[in-house]
Amino acid sequence: MSPATPAKPTARPIEPWRQRLIRSLLYGRNVDRAAKARARVGLAMLAFASVYALIGGRLVMFAIGADAHGARRAAAQEVVATARPDIVDRNGAILATDVKAASLFGEPRRIIDKDEAIELLTATIPDLDEAEVRERLSSRKGFAWLKREVTPAQQQAIHKLGIPGIGFLRENKRVYPTGNEVAHLIGLVNIDNQGIAGLEKWLDNQGLADLHRAGFATDRLQKPIELSVDLRVEHALRDELLKAKDKFHAKAASGLVSNVKTGEIVAMVSLPDFDPNNPKEAHDPDRINRLTTGVYEMGSTFKAFTLAMALDSGKINLNSSWDARGNLHYGKFTIHDSHPLGRFINTKEVFTYSSNIGAARIALGQGVEAHKAFLAKMGQLTRLRTELPESAAPLIPRRWGELNTVTIAFGQGMSVAPLQAVMGINALVNGGYLIPPTFMKRSESEAMAMAKRVVKPETSDKMRFLMRLNAEIGTAKTADVKGYYVGGKTGTSEKVINGRYAKKRVLNSFTAIMPCDDPKYQILIMLDEPQAIPETKGFITSGWNAVPTGGKVIERIAPLLGVEPRFDLPPSERLILAASRTTQ
Repeated sequence: MSPATPAKPTARPIEPWRQRLIRSLLYGRNVDRAAKARARVGLAMLAFASVYALIGGRLVMFAIGADAHGARRAAAQEVVATARPDIVDRNGAILATDVKAASLFGEPRRIIDKDEAIELLTATIPDLDEAEVRERLSSRKGFAWLKREVTPAQQQAIHKLGIPGIGFLRENKRVYPTGNEVAHLIGLVNIDNQGIAGLEKWLDNQGLADLHRAGFATDRLQKPIELSVDLRVEHALRDELLKAKDKFHAKAASGLVSNVKTGEIVAMVSLPDFDPNNPKEAHDPDRINRLTTGVYEMGSTFKAFTLAMALDSGKINLNSSWDARGNLHYGKFTIHDSHPLGRFINTKEVFTYSSNIGAARIALGQGVEAHKAFLAKMGQLTRLRTELPESAAPLIPRRWGELNTVTIAFGQGMSVAPLQAVMGINALVNGGYLIPPTFMKRSESEAMAMAKRVVKPETSDKMRFLMRLNAEIGTAKTADVKGYYVGGKTGTSEKVINGRYAKKRVLNSFTAIMPCDDPKYQILIMLDEPQAIPETKGFITSGWNAVPTGGKVIERIAPLLGVEPRFDLPPSERLILAASRTTQ
Protein backbone atom coordinates (compact mmCIF):
# COMPACT_ATOMS: atom_id res chain seq x y z
CA MET A 1 0.00 0.00 0.00
CA SER A 2 1.48 3.18 -1.02
CA PRO A 3 2.10 5.91 1.59
CA ALA A 4 -0.66 8.47 2.13
CA THR A 5 -0.31 11.74 0.34
CA PRO A 6 -0.29 14.79 2.75
CA ALA A 7 -3.36 17.06 2.56
CA LYS A 8 -2.78 20.37 0.89
CA PRO A 9 -3.52 23.52 3.02
CA THR A 10 -6.72 25.30 2.27
CA ALA A 11 -5.99 28.41 0.29
CA ARG A 12 -6.97 31.68 1.94
CA PRO A 13 -9.46 33.68 -0.05
CA ILE A 14 -7.92 36.45 -1.97
CA GLU A 15 -8.46 39.82 -0.14
CA PRO A 16 -9.78 42.56 -2.40
CA TRP A 17 -7.21 45.22 -3.11
CA ARG A 18 -9.37 47.98 -1.61
CA GLN A 19 -9.48 46.26 1.81
CA ARG A 20 -5.75 45.62 1.66
CA LEU A 21 -5.17 49.32 1.00
CA ILE A 22 -7.41 50.43 3.89
CA ARG A 23 -5.85 47.94 6.33
CA SER A 24 -2.42 49.03 5.30
CA LEU A 25 -3.26 52.69 5.88
CA LEU A 26 -4.91 52.01 9.27
CA TYR A 27 -2.56 49.42 10.79
CA GLY A 28 0.56 49.46 8.68
CA ARG A 29 2.47 46.35 7.58
CA ASN A 30 3.55 43.49 9.83
CA VAL A 31 1.75 44.84 12.93
CA ASP A 32 0.42 42.76 15.81
CA ARG A 33 -3.23 43.68 15.73
CA ALA A 34 -3.95 42.17 19.16
CA ALA A 35 -1.33 44.38 20.81
CA LYS A 36 -2.67 47.32 18.90
CA ALA A 37 -6.20 46.65 20.15
CA ARG A 38 -5.05 46.40 23.79
CA ALA A 39 -3.23 49.71 23.48
CA ARG A 40 -6.31 51.39 22.02
CA VAL A 41 -8.53 50.07 24.81
CA GLY A 42 -6.10 51.39 27.41
CA LEU A 43 -5.99 54.79 25.69
CA ALA A 44 -9.77 55.00 25.63
CA MET A 45 -9.95 54.13 29.33
CA LEU A 46 -7.41 56.86 30.11
CA ALA A 47 -9.34 59.41 28.05
CA PHE A 48 -12.62 58.62 29.79
CA ALA A 49 -10.93 58.75 33.21
CA SER A 50 -9.46 62.19 32.40
CA VAL A 51 -12.82 63.54 31.29
CA TYR A 52 -14.55 62.27 34.42
CA ALA A 53 -11.76 63.66 36.62
CA LEU A 54 -12.10 67.07 34.94
CA ILE A 55 -15.87 67.06 35.45
CA GLY A 56 -15.48 66.00 39.06
CA GLY A 57 -12.88 68.69 39.70
CA ARG A 58 -15.10 71.38 38.21
CA LEU A 59 -18.01 70.23 40.37
CA VAL A 60 -15.86 70.43 43.50
CA MET A 61 -14.61 73.92 42.53
CA PHE A 62 -18.16 75.08 41.89
CA ALA A 63 -19.34 73.74 45.25
CA ILE A 64 -16.50 75.48 47.09
CA GLY A 65 -16.37 78.74 45.16
CA ALA A 66 -19.92 79.27 43.93
CA ASP A 67 -20.50 82.26 46.21
CA ALA A 68 -17.33 84.01 45.14
CA HIS A 69 -18.00 83.28 41.47
CA GLY A 70 -21.56 84.58 41.67
CA ALA A 71 -20.43 87.63 43.58
CA ARG A 72 -17.74 88.38 41.03
CA ARG A 73 -20.21 88.03 38.21
CA ALA A 74 -22.79 90.23 39.96
CA ALA A 75 -20.12 92.74 40.96
CA ALA A 76 -18.97 93.06 37.39
CA GLN A 77 -22.51 94.10 36.53
CA GLU A 78 -23.53 96.10 39.58
CA VAL A 79 -20.37 98.07 40.32
CA VAL A 80 -19.96 99.25 36.74
CA ALA A 81 -23.66 100.11 36.55
CA THR A 82 -23.59 102.28 39.68
CA ALA A 83 -20.22 104.06 39.75
CA ARG A 84 -20.70 107.85 39.88
CA PRO A 85 -18.21 110.71 39.79
CA ASP A 86 -17.51 112.79 42.88
CA ILE A 87 -19.27 116.16 43.09
CA VAL A 88 -17.16 118.95 44.59
CA ASP A 89 -17.68 122.63 45.35
CA ARG A 90 -15.70 125.40 43.64
CA ASN A 91 -12.86 124.93 46.16
CA GLY A 92 -12.68 121.13 45.85
CA ALA A 93 -14.65 120.20 48.97
CA ILE A 94 -16.45 116.89 48.43
CA LEU A 95 -20.24 117.17 48.36
CA ALA A 96 -21.06 113.68 47.07
CA THR A 97 -18.95 110.55 46.65
CA ASP A 98 -19.16 106.76 46.35
CA VAL A 99 -18.08 104.30 49.03
CA LYS A 100 -18.14 100.50 48.99
CA ALA A 101 -20.88 98.84 51.01
CA ALA A 102 -21.83 95.19 51.42
CA SER A 103 -25.28 94.03 50.33
CA LEU A 104 -26.88 90.73 51.32
CA PHE A 105 -28.16 88.35 48.66
CA GLY A 106 -29.44 84.78 48.48
CA GLU A 107 -29.40 81.99 45.90
CA PRO A 108 -32.74 80.22 46.44
CA ARG A 109 -31.73 77.08 44.52
CA ARG A 110 -28.74 76.43 46.80
CA ILE A 111 -30.44 76.94 50.16
CA ILE A 112 -31.04 73.55 51.81
CA ASP A 113 -33.37 74.55 54.67
CA LYS A 114 -35.18 77.79 53.83
CA ASP A 115 -37.09 77.96 57.13
CA GLU A 116 -33.90 77.73 59.15
CA ALA A 117 -32.17 80.29 56.91
CA ILE A 118 -35.05 82.77 57.27
CA GLU A 119 -35.15 82.33 61.05
CA LEU A 120 -31.41 82.92 61.41
CA LEU A 121 -31.33 85.90 59.07
CA THR A 122 -34.26 87.74 60.65
CA ALA A 123 -32.81 87.12 64.12
CA THR A 124 -29.49 88.62 63.03
CA ILE A 125 -30.99 91.58 61.13
CA PRO A 126 -34.24 92.50 62.95
CA ASP A 127 -35.38 95.02 60.32
CA LEU A 128 -35.61 92.30 57.67
CA ASP A 129 -39.23 91.63 56.73
CA GLU A 130 -39.79 87.90 57.25
CA ALA A 131 -42.61 87.64 54.71
CA GLU A 132 -40.60 89.46 52.07
CA VAL A 133 -37.49 87.33 52.68
CA ARG A 134 -39.55 84.15 52.50
CA GLU A 135 -41.11 85.25 49.22
CA ARG A 136 -37.73 86.00 47.67
CA LEU A 137 -36.05 82.80 48.86
CA SER A 138 -39.01 80.71 47.70
CA SER A 139 -38.66 81.86 44.12
CA ARG A 140 -37.03 79.81 41.38
CA LYS A 141 -34.54 82.53 40.58
CA GLY A 142 -30.84 81.98 40.90
CA PHE A 143 -30.28 85.33 42.66
CA ALA A 144 -32.33 87.57 44.98
CA TRP A 145 -31.48 90.69 46.96
CA LEU A 146 -32.31 90.38 50.66
CA LYS A 147 -30.96 93.66 52.06
CA ARG A 148 -28.95 96.42 50.45
CA GLU A 149 -26.18 98.14 52.38
CA VAL A 150 -25.76 96.08 55.55
CA THR A 151 -23.41 97.19 58.32
CA PRO A 152 -20.00 95.54 58.84
CA ALA A 153 -21.25 94.09 62.14
CA GLN A 154 -24.27 92.53 60.42
CA GLN A 155 -22.07 91.16 57.65
CA GLN A 156 -19.72 89.51 60.18
CA ALA A 157 -22.61 88.02 62.15
CA ILE A 158 -24.16 86.47 59.01
CA HIS A 159 -20.79 85.11 57.93
CA LYS A 160 -20.58 83.23 61.22
CA LEU A 161 -23.95 81.58 60.52
CA GLY A 162 -22.43 79.77 57.54
CA ILE A 163 -25.69 79.42 55.63
CA PRO A 164 -25.13 77.87 52.16
CA GLY A 165 -26.56 80.04 49.39
CA ILE A 166 -26.27 83.30 51.36
CA GLY A 167 -23.58 85.76 50.33
CA PHE A 168 -22.53 89.40 50.07
CA LEU A 169 -21.84 91.71 47.17
CA ARG A 170 -19.73 94.84 47.55
CA GLU A 171 -21.32 97.64 45.58
CA ASN A 172 -21.15 101.42 45.39
CA LYS A 173 -23.17 103.46 47.85
CA ARG A 174 -23.63 107.22 47.40
CA VAL A 175 -22.88 109.28 50.49
CA TYR A 176 -23.19 113.01 51.15
CA PRO A 177 -20.61 114.20 53.72
CA THR A 178 -22.25 117.62 54.11
CA GLY A 179 -25.71 116.25 54.91
CA ASN A 180 -28.44 118.89 54.57
CA GLU A 181 -26.10 121.72 53.54
CA VAL A 182 -26.56 121.43 49.76
CA ALA A 183 -29.44 118.95 49.64
CA HIS A 184 -31.70 120.76 47.17
CA LEU A 185 -28.79 121.46 44.86
CA ILE A 186 -27.16 118.01 44.84
CA GLY A 187 -30.38 116.00 44.98
CA LEU A 188 -30.09 112.30 45.68
CA VAL A 189 -29.96 108.79 44.19
CA ASN A 190 -32.07 105.67 44.60
CA ILE A 191 -30.98 102.31 46.02
CA ASP A 192 -29.35 101.43 42.68
CA ASN A 193 -27.25 104.63 42.74
CA GLN A 194 -29.27 106.21 39.94
CA GLY A 195 -29.93 109.95 40.15
CA ILE A 196 -33.55 110.82 40.91
CA ALA A 197 -33.33 114.54 41.77
CA GLY A 198 -31.11 117.59 41.55
CA LEU A 199 -27.69 117.49 39.94
CA GLU A 200 -27.53 113.74 40.50
CA LYS A 201 -30.41 113.34 38.05
CA TRP A 202 -28.82 115.87 35.69
CA LEU A 203 -25.65 113.76 35.62
CA ASP A 204 -27.60 110.72 34.43
CA ASN A 205 -29.40 112.79 31.82
CA GLN A 206 -26.05 114.08 30.55
CA GLY A 207 -25.00 110.60 29.46
CA LEU A 208 -23.82 108.92 32.65
CA ALA A 209 -26.58 106.32 32.36
CA ASP A 210 -25.44 105.53 28.80
CA LEU A 211 -21.85 105.14 30.00
CA HIS A 212 -23.09 102.71 32.65
CA ARG A 213 -24.80 100.57 30.06
CA ALA A 214 -21.70 100.60 27.85
CA GLY A 215 -19.47 99.63 30.77
CA PHE A 216 -17.26 102.73 30.63
CA ALA A 217 -18.45 104.57 33.76
CA THR A 218 -15.94 103.04 36.16
CA ASP A 219 -14.35 104.79 39.11
CA ARG A 220 -11.08 105.26 37.23
CA LEU A 221 -12.66 106.90 34.18
CA GLN A 222 -14.67 109.64 35.86
CA LYS A 223 -13.49 113.13 36.75
CA PRO A 224 -15.08 115.08 39.62
CA ILE A 225 -17.91 117.45 38.74
CA GLU A 226 -16.93 120.97 39.84
CA LEU A 227 -19.82 123.20 40.91
CA SER A 228 -20.02 126.96 41.26
CA VAL A 229 -21.30 126.69 44.83
CA ASP A 230 -19.01 127.66 47.71
CA LEU A 231 -19.65 125.40 50.70
CA ARG A 232 -18.49 128.06 53.17
CA VAL A 233 -20.98 130.60 51.81
CA GLU A 234 -23.66 127.91 51.67
CA HIS A 235 -23.16 127.14 55.35
CA ALA A 236 -23.30 130.79 56.41
CA LEU A 237 -26.46 131.45 54.37
CA ARG A 238 -28.20 128.35 55.69
CA ASP A 239 -27.23 129.14 59.28
CA GLU A 240 -28.69 132.65 59.12
CA LEU A 241 -31.86 131.44 57.40
CA LEU A 242 -32.37 128.81 60.10
CA LYS A 243 -32.03 131.50 62.77
CA ALA A 244 -34.46 133.81 60.95
CA LYS A 245 -37.00 131.04 60.39
CA ASP A 246 -36.94 130.22 64.08
CA LYS A 247 -36.91 133.84 65.27
CA PHE A 248 -39.80 135.02 63.12
CA HIS A 249 -41.71 131.71 63.34
CA ALA A 250 -41.75 131.50 59.53
CA LYS A 251 -43.26 128.58 57.69
CA ALA A 252 -40.25 128.38 55.37
CA ALA A 253 -37.12 130.32 54.43
CA SER A 254 -34.92 130.36 51.36
CA GLY A 255 -32.03 132.26 49.89
CA LEU A 256 -29.62 132.61 46.98
CA VAL A 257 -26.20 134.12 46.37
CA SER A 258 -25.45 134.78 42.70
CA ASN A 259 -22.45 136.20 40.85
CA VAL A 260 -23.98 139.00 38.78
CA LYS A 261 -21.16 138.96 36.19
CA THR A 262 -21.08 135.22 35.45
CA GLY A 263 -24.53 133.96 36.46
CA GLU A 264 -22.92 131.41 38.80
CA ILE A 265 -24.99 130.33 41.80
CA VAL A 266 -22.60 130.52 44.74
CA ALA A 267 -25.12 129.34 47.35
CA MET A 268 -28.72 128.13 47.38
CA VAL A 269 -30.76 127.17 50.44
CA SER A 270 -34.42 126.21 50.80
CA LEU A 271 -35.79 125.38 54.25
CA PRO A 272 -37.07 123.00 55.37
CA ASP A 273 -34.53 120.81 53.61
CA PHE A 274 -33.59 117.15 53.95
CA ASP A 275 -30.61 114.85 54.42
CA PRO A 276 -29.91 113.04 51.12
CA ASN A 277 -28.36 110.23 53.17
CA ASN A 278 -31.92 109.61 54.42
CA PRO A 279 -34.00 109.60 51.20
CA LYS A 280 -37.32 109.22 53.04
CA GLU A 281 -37.14 112.87 54.12
CA ALA A 282 -37.00 114.02 50.50
CA HIS A 283 -40.54 112.76 49.85
CA ASP A 284 -42.05 115.29 52.26
CA PRO A 285 -43.99 117.74 50.01
CA ASP A 286 -43.06 120.61 52.34
CA ARG A 287 -39.36 120.10 51.53
CA ILE A 288 -39.47 121.23 47.90
CA ASN A 289 -36.88 123.56 46.42
CA ARG A 290 -38.78 126.83 46.64
CA LEU A 291 -36.23 128.67 44.51
CA THR A 292 -36.67 126.66 41.31
CA THR A 293 -39.73 124.45 41.76
CA GLY A 294 -41.96 127.03 43.45
CA VAL A 295 -43.43 130.08 41.72
CA TYR A 296 -44.51 133.13 43.70
CA GLU A 297 -45.73 136.69 43.40
CA MET A 298 -42.50 138.52 44.20
CA GLY A 299 -44.11 141.69 45.50
CA SER A 300 -42.33 145.03 45.32
CA THR A 301 -39.04 143.55 44.13
CA PHE A 302 -40.80 143.50 40.73
CA LYS A 303 -40.89 147.30 40.81
CA ALA A 304 -37.25 147.14 39.74
CA PHE A 305 -38.40 145.76 36.38
CA THR A 306 -41.14 148.38 36.07
CA LEU A 307 -38.80 151.31 36.64
CA ALA A 308 -36.03 149.84 34.48
CA MET A 309 -38.50 149.41 31.61
CA ALA A 310 -39.58 153.05 31.78
CA LEU A 311 -36.07 154.46 32.27
CA ASP A 312 -34.71 152.37 29.40
CA SER A 313 -37.43 153.66 27.07
CA GLY A 314 -36.23 157.23 27.58
CA LYS A 315 -39.79 158.42 28.23
CA ILE A 316 -39.10 159.20 31.89
CA ASN A 317 -36.15 160.11 34.08
CA LEU A 318 -35.30 159.92 37.76
CA ASN A 319 -36.99 163.23 38.44
CA SER A 320 -40.24 162.58 36.57
CA SER A 321 -43.27 163.34 38.73
CA TRP A 322 -46.16 160.98 39.59
CA ASP A 323 -49.48 161.71 41.25
CA ALA A 324 -49.68 159.86 44.55
CA ARG A 325 -52.07 162.28 46.32
CA GLY A 326 -54.74 159.60 46.66
CA ASN A 327 -55.59 156.02 45.84
CA LEU A 328 -55.64 154.88 42.22
CA HIS A 329 -59.06 153.56 41.21
CA TYR A 330 -59.16 151.19 38.29
CA GLY A 331 -62.60 149.77 37.62
CA LYS A 332 -63.82 148.19 40.84
CA PHE A 333 -60.27 147.85 42.15
CA THR A 334 -58.45 150.36 44.35
CA ILE A 335 -54.65 150.61 44.38
CA HIS A 336 -53.16 152.13 47.52
CA ASP A 337 -49.77 152.61 49.15
CA SER A 338 -48.73 151.04 52.45
CA HIS A 339 -47.28 154.38 53.55
CA PRO A 340 -49.11 157.05 51.53
CA LEU A 341 -47.32 160.39 51.10
CA GLY A 342 -50.40 162.26 49.85
CA ARG A 343 -48.49 164.28 47.23
CA PHE A 344 -46.73 164.13 43.89
CA ILE A 345 -43.59 162.00 44.08
CA ASN A 346 -40.65 161.56 41.72
CA THR A 347 -39.29 158.33 40.25
CA LYS A 348 -36.66 157.99 42.97
CA GLU A 349 -39.34 158.20 45.65
CA VAL A 350 -41.47 155.58 43.87
CA PHE A 351 -38.58 153.18 44.45
CA THR A 352 -37.42 154.19 47.92
CA TYR A 353 -40.92 154.47 49.38
CA SER A 354 -42.10 151.44 47.35
CA SER A 355 -45.17 153.21 45.97
CA ASN A 356 -47.71 150.89 44.33
CA ILE A 357 -49.54 153.88 42.88
CA GLY A 358 -46.38 155.31 41.34
CA ALA A 359 -45.35 151.93 39.85
CA ALA A 360 -48.84 151.40 38.40
CA ARG A 361 -48.86 154.85 36.75
CA ILE A 362 -45.37 154.26 35.31
CA ALA A 363 -46.41 150.90 33.79
CA LEU A 364 -49.64 152.34 32.35
CA GLY A 365 -47.58 155.07 30.73
CA GLN A 366 -45.56 152.44 28.87
CA GLY A 367 -48.56 150.41 27.70
CA VAL A 368 -49.55 146.75 27.95
CA GLU A 369 -47.59 145.49 24.94
CA ALA A 370 -44.41 147.29 25.93
CA HIS A 371 -44.76 145.88 29.45
CA LYS A 372 -45.17 142.31 28.18
CA ALA A 373 -42.30 142.69 25.71
CA PHE A 374 -39.93 143.98 28.39
CA LEU A 375 -40.69 141.18 30.86
CA ALA A 376 -40.31 138.64 28.05
CA LYS A 377 -36.92 140.15 27.18
CA MET A 378 -35.91 139.84 30.84
CA GLY A 379 -36.72 136.10 30.79
CA GLN A 380 -39.73 136.35 33.13
CA LEU A 381 -42.46 134.88 30.92
CA THR A 382 -40.98 131.46 30.06
CA ARG A 383 -39.74 128.52 32.10
CA LEU A 384 -36.16 128.95 33.26
CA ARG A 385 -33.92 126.00 32.36
CA THR A 386 -30.78 125.23 34.37
CA GLU A 387 -28.81 122.11 35.24
CA LEU A 388 -31.43 121.32 37.88
CA PRO A 389 -34.18 119.19 36.28
CA GLU A 390 -36.76 120.56 38.73
CA SER A 391 -38.18 123.83 37.44
CA ALA A 392 -41.57 125.47 37.20
CA ALA A 393 -43.12 127.63 34.51
CA PRO A 394 -44.25 131.14 35.51
CA LEU A 395 -47.95 131.80 36.02
CA ILE A 396 -48.99 134.67 33.77
CA PRO A 397 -52.42 136.05 32.86
CA ARG A 398 -54.11 134.33 29.93
CA ARG A 399 -55.62 137.61 28.82
CA TRP A 400 -53.22 140.39 29.68
CA GLY A 401 -55.03 143.72 29.89
CA GLU A 402 -54.39 147.05 31.54
CA LEU A 403 -55.49 145.83 34.96
CA ASN A 404 -52.89 143.05 34.74
CA THR A 405 -50.20 145.57 33.86
CA VAL A 406 -51.28 147.72 36.83
CA THR A 407 -50.94 144.88 39.37
CA ILE A 408 -47.87 143.20 37.84
CA ALA A 409 -46.12 146.58 37.97
CA PHE A 410 -45.91 146.24 41.78
CA GLY A 411 -45.56 142.44 41.94
CA GLN A 412 -49.09 140.99 42.06
CA GLY A 413 -50.97 138.93 39.48
CA MET A 414 -47.93 137.10 38.11
CA SER A 415 -45.79 134.38 39.71
CA VAL A 416 -42.24 133.40 38.80
CA ALA A 417 -39.54 131.15 40.21
CA PRO A 418 -37.30 133.21 42.54
CA LEU A 419 -34.19 132.15 40.60
CA GLN A 420 -35.86 133.58 37.52
CA ALA A 421 -36.29 136.97 39.20
CA VAL A 422 -32.66 136.85 40.37
CA MET A 423 -31.51 136.36 36.77
CA GLY A 424 -33.47 139.42 35.65
CA ILE A 425 -32.22 141.67 38.45
CA ASN A 426 -28.65 140.56 37.74
CA ALA A 427 -29.11 142.01 34.26
CA LEU A 428 -30.41 145.30 35.66
CA VAL A 429 -27.24 145.89 37.71
CA ASN A 430 -24.40 144.20 35.78
CA GLY A 431 -24.40 146.67 32.90
CA GLY A 432 -27.50 145.35 31.15
CA TYR A 433 -26.58 141.76 30.22
CA LEU A 434 -28.99 138.85 30.69
CA ILE A 435 -26.87 135.80 31.60
CA PRO A 436 -28.45 132.37 32.12
CA PRO A 437 -27.78 131.15 35.67
CA THR A 438 -25.61 128.08 36.17
CA PHE A 439 -24.55 125.75 38.97
CA MET A 440 -21.26 124.96 37.19
CA LYS A 441 -18.06 127.01 37.36
CA ARG A 442 -18.00 129.65 34.63
CA SER A 443 -15.59 132.48 33.81
CA GLU A 444 -16.62 136.03 32.93
CA SER A 445 -15.48 135.53 29.34
CA GLU A 446 -17.59 132.38 29.04
CA ALA A 447 -20.57 134.25 30.50
CA MET A 448 -20.22 137.16 28.10
CA ALA A 449 -20.11 134.75 25.16
CA MET A 450 -23.72 133.77 25.93
CA ALA A 451 -24.91 137.08 27.38
CA LYS A 452 -27.63 139.14 25.73
CA ARG A 453 -27.94 142.89 26.21
CA VAL A 454 -31.41 143.76 27.48
CA VAL A 455 -31.05 147.29 28.88
CA LYS A 456 -28.73 150.19 28.17
CA PRO A 457 -25.62 150.71 30.33
CA GLU A 458 -26.98 154.03 31.60
CA THR A 459 -30.22 152.31 32.67
CA SER A 460 -28.16 149.84 34.67
CA ASP A 461 -26.32 152.75 36.32
CA LYS A 462 -29.63 154.31 37.36
CA MET A 463 -30.91 151.03 38.79
CA ARG A 464 -27.74 150.62 40.87
CA PHE A 465 -28.20 154.17 42.10
CA LEU A 466 -31.81 153.50 43.10
CA MET A 467 -30.89 150.32 44.96
CA ARG A 468 -28.10 152.05 46.83
CA LEU A 469 -30.36 155.01 47.62
CA ASN A 470 -32.88 152.57 49.09
CA ALA A 471 -30.21 151.33 51.51
CA GLU A 472 -29.26 154.90 52.39
CA ILE A 473 -32.70 156.36 53.09
CA GLY A 474 -35.32 153.74 52.16
CA THR A 475 -36.66 150.37 53.28
CA ALA A 476 -33.29 148.56 53.00
CA LYS A 477 -31.44 150.60 55.63
CA THR A 478 -31.04 147.72 58.12
CA ALA A 479 -29.06 145.75 55.51
CA ASP A 480 -26.53 148.53 54.92
CA VAL A 481 -23.47 146.74 56.33
CA LYS A 482 -20.73 149.31 56.68
CA GLY A 483 -17.91 149.01 54.17
CA TYR A 484 -19.74 146.97 51.54
CA TYR A 485 -21.84 149.69 49.84
CA VAL A 486 -24.96 147.53 49.82
CA GLY A 487 -28.07 148.28 47.80
CA GLY A 488 -31.38 146.50 47.69
CA LYS A 489 -35.13 146.30 47.18
CA THR A 490 -37.75 144.90 49.53
CA GLY A 491 -40.90 143.01 48.67
CA THR A 492 -43.96 142.01 50.71
CA SER A 493 -46.65 140.10 48.87
CA GLU A 494 -49.92 138.97 50.42
CA LYS A 495 -50.61 135.30 49.75
CA VAL A 496 -53.75 134.20 47.95
CA ILE A 497 -55.89 132.05 50.25
CA ASN A 498 -59.19 130.71 48.89
CA GLY A 499 -59.09 133.19 46.04
CA ARG A 500 -58.49 136.24 48.23
CA TYR A 501 -55.38 138.09 49.38
CA ALA A 502 -54.75 137.44 53.07
CA LYS A 503 -53.25 140.48 54.80
CA LYS A 504 -51.74 138.50 57.68
CA ARG A 505 -50.14 135.78 55.56
CA VAL A 506 -47.32 137.24 53.50
CA LEU A 507 -44.28 136.13 51.52
CA ASN A 508 -41.41 138.53 52.16
CA SER A 509 -38.39 138.97 49.91
CA PHE A 510 -35.30 141.12 49.90
CA THR A 511 -32.82 141.30 47.06
CA ALA A 512 -29.48 142.99 47.71
CA ILE A 513 -26.40 143.73 45.63
CA MET A 514 -22.87 144.50 46.73
CA PRO A 515 -21.00 146.70 46.16
CA CYS A 516 -23.39 148.99 44.34
CA ASP A 517 -20.77 150.97 42.45
CA ASP A 518 -19.41 147.78 40.83
CA PRO A 519 -21.72 144.87 41.72
CA LYS A 520 -20.27 141.41 42.10
CA TYR A 521 -22.95 139.51 44.00
CA GLN A 522 -26.71 139.51 44.47
CA ILE A 523 -28.27 138.06 47.62
CA LEU A 524 -31.93 137.01 47.78
CA ILE A 525 -33.66 136.36 51.11
CA MET A 526 -37.23 135.00 51.34
CA LEU A 527 -39.36 134.31 54.43
CA ASP A 528 -42.71 132.58 54.09
CA GLU A 529 -45.39 133.72 56.54
CA PRO A 530 -43.16 135.37 59.17
CA GLN A 531 -44.97 136.34 62.35
CA ALA A 532 -44.91 139.60 64.27
CA ILE A 533 -42.71 139.62 67.36
CA PRO A 534 -42.08 142.33 69.98
CA GLU A 535 -38.87 143.34 68.20
CA THR A 536 -40.81 144.13 64.98
CA LYS A 537 -43.44 146.17 66.89
CA GLY A 538 -46.23 144.10 65.40
CA PHE A 539 -45.15 144.52 61.78
CA ILE A 540 -44.63 141.58 59.38
CA THR A 541 -43.39 143.42 56.29
CA SER A 542 -40.05 142.66 54.67
CA GLY A 543 -38.16 145.59 56.16
CA TRP A 544 -38.62 144.14 59.65
CA ASN A 545 -37.43 140.56 59.02
CA ALA A 546 -36.03 139.72 55.56
CA VAL A 547 -33.90 142.90 55.36
CA PRO A 548 -32.08 142.48 58.71
CA THR A 549 -31.57 138.81 57.85
CA GLY A 550 -29.98 139.87 54.58
CA GLY A 551 -27.68 142.25 56.47
CA LYS A 552 -26.45 139.44 58.71
CA VAL A 553 -25.85 137.19 55.69
CA ILE A 554 -23.85 139.93 53.92
CA GLU A 555 -21.76 140.55 57.04
CA ARG A 556 -20.76 136.88 57.13
CA ILE A 557 -20.28 136.05 53.46
CA ALA A 558 -18.61 139.21 52.12
CA PRO A 559 -15.18 138.30 53.59
CA LEU A 560 -15.56 134.73 52.33
CA LEU A 561 -16.24 136.02 48.81
CA GLY A 562 -13.18 138.27 48.87
CA VAL A 563 -15.14 141.53 48.89
CA GLU A 564 -12.88 144.00 50.67
CA PRO A 565 -14.57 146.61 52.88
CA ARG A 566 -14.21 150.27 51.87
CA PHE A 567 -15.19 152.99 54.29
CA ASP A 568 -16.10 156.68 53.95
CA LEU A 569 -17.45 156.27 50.41
CA PRO A 570 -19.55 159.18 49.07
CA PRO A 571 -23.34 158.79 48.74
CA SER A 572 -24.84 157.20 45.66
CA GLU A 573 -25.70 160.56 44.07
CA ARG A 574 -22.00 161.38 43.75
CA LEU A 575 -20.37 157.95 43.44
CA ILE A 576 -22.73 156.22 41.01
CA LEU A 577 -24.69 158.88 39.15
CA ALA A 578 -21.74 161.25 38.79
CA ALA A 579 -19.57 158.45 37.39
CA SER A 580 -22.38 157.48 35.01
CA ARG A 581 -22.71 161.05 33.67
CA THR A 582 -18.94 161.27 33.20
CA THR A 583 -18.91 158.00 31.23
CA GLN A 584 -21.78 159.13 29.02
